[in-house]
Amino acid sequence: MGLGLDEGAADAVLCHQMPDILTLREAAEFLRLSERSLYDLARSHRVPAAQLGGKWLFPRAQLERWLTTQADGPETEPRLDPPPILAGSHDPLLDWAVRQSGCGLALRAGGSLDGLSALATGEAMAAAMHLRDPDTGAFNEPAARDTLARRPMVGIVWAWRSQGLILPAGNPRGVQAIPDLARPGISIVGRQPRAGSHVLLVHLLGEAGIRLDAVRFLTEPALAEDEVAAAVQEGRADVGFGIGAEAAARGLCFVPLFRERFDLVMERRHYFGAQVQRLMRFVRQPDFVTRARRLGGYDVEETGDVSFCL
Repeated sequence: MGLGLDEGAADAVLCHQMPDILTLREAAEFLRLSERSLYDLARSHRVPAAQLGGKWLFPRAQLERWLTTQADGPETEPRLDPPPILAGSHDPLLDWAVRQSGCGLALRAGGSLDGLSALATGEAMAAAMHLRDPDTGAFNEPAARDTLARRPMVGIVWAWRSQGLILPAGNPRGVQAIPDLARPGISIVGRQPRAGSHVLLVHLLGEAGIRLDAVRFLTEPALAEDEVAAAVQEGRADVGFGIGAEAAARGLCFVPLFRERFDLVMERRHYFGAQVQRLMRFVRQPDFVTRARRLGGYDVEETGDVSFCL
């Protein structure tokens, strides 16, 4: 016997029955897309998703919020101002500058993709990101355009950073390149799946023909750049993938592999707000350049420049 539900009521029942974490098949059914279409969206980081153990998983609550942002049109009511939070990727130079400038922004580190999600849902005023599009090689703009295309956004260059392998002093295991990560007995400290560093490492492993499950990661991922270096320094991991500044801070070896652009992304109107402008004034001071040089691994020549506009 049928339930006698109309389409809207049936959707409500379906959502209620669905788990909080969806498989590819469940998420495709929820979005009414083919599994192949959703797979392509996930691989290009255009939907909230995480790849664990070779399988794609989708947080249902974030998927619902993402769908809402895609449906927003010109007639949508004005959004409420978000809290003065800078969410997204962790960066030691940014941490220091936010504190020293007294700009009033609160930091919420959780990874580039989480920052983008927080920006889309109004939970943050700005997102710190370093996401490289695998097809075009462009930084941050493709991901922002896919998620925030209907909103007037701007990307501001924070810095160019050097990403690579963080190794114990003296590099006793002789690790020199990405293929070495698959050697027997090599343990790696990784980042959480929605961190930009994890996305980049997965891409580099793929280019080297190495499956993610062929690499021996620590059980618990590092949630920030300094935690990667700490795990290597303390001997809990043979290798970390992170930025040169953290390796230098702890006297560790560093093998540079990739130069990336780290941006601050926000609505254009928020760029002119008091918090962001105070931070931008601070980065034009000599102390900021001196700090970047002391940390190492940064190029701040373009800091404060507009990297893209949507």
